Amino acid sequence: MAEQNESLLNLLEKELPDGLLVDAAWLEERGIASNLRAYYVKSGWLEQPARGVYRRPRGRLNWQQVVISLQTLLLRSPFFVGGRTSLELQGFSHYLSQDIGTVHLYGPDKPPGWLHKLDLPQGFVHHNSSVLFRNDPVALGLHGIASGHWDWLLTVSRPERAYLEMLDELPGRESFHQADMIMQGAASFSPRRLQKLLLDCKSVKVKRLFFFFADRHRHSWLKRLEMGKIDLGEGKRVLVPGGRLDPVYRITVPRDLDAVS
Repeated sequence: MAEQNESLLNLLEKELPDGLLVDAAWLEERGIASNLRAYYVKSGWLEQPARGVYRRPRGRLNWQQVVISLQTLLLRSPFFVGGRTSLELQGFSHYLSQDIGTVHLYGPDKPPGWLHKLDLPQGFVHHNSSVLFRNDPVALGLHGIASGHWDWLLTVSRPERAYLEMLDELPGRESFHQADMIMQGAASFSPRRLQKLLLDCKSVKVKRLFFFFADRHRHSWLKRLEMGKIDLGEGKRVLVPGGRLDPVYRITVPRDLDAVS
């Protein structure tokens, strides 16, 4: 029994990087049943941040470790960081808040329920990524960035995709002013990537908002987009009741956008 216990502990040390999370099913697959899990927690070899989820102790749990665990060890469905959170991580924080209070997590399926029971200062909001794009995930719109957790990379939306994801949250959960300020600083957006994403995007609202903000700032990449190939739908879209109807893109926007905060 002692030899088996030592063998399983060696397996944990090899396959479970300290600090990252796994669930009971992951441990069961490796022969670590509930009674043994309880013993490991009592002995301090494992800790249990929430019911049904475990990790080898390493400092205080942070949200990056949680997401990396979902993206690597618990990869049953693809998840990536997108929208506002991705923009904050990639240098747009001076247009947004300085501290990440909400982690916007994208994927076609819902994340596990224990995600919302962890003792973290950040909350998680899940978005069904297949609603916005036809071919999800759009590989061209994702990449890995340094996480500060050894050599692990966080899979996040590239800024072009993250911006479209943020526009999808207008007007209820994001502001026109912030979207405008981000576009002001978007001189490095890739026209090739934007073209693919806009062609793949299913939301007429998002595409019209994108071109509305792009026209306001006229970055050099704008003239390289083949706008005629992108379906902007028909009719008008009332996004701001009582707002100003933009004559080109047929969406209502705040009457004095520059004064909106």
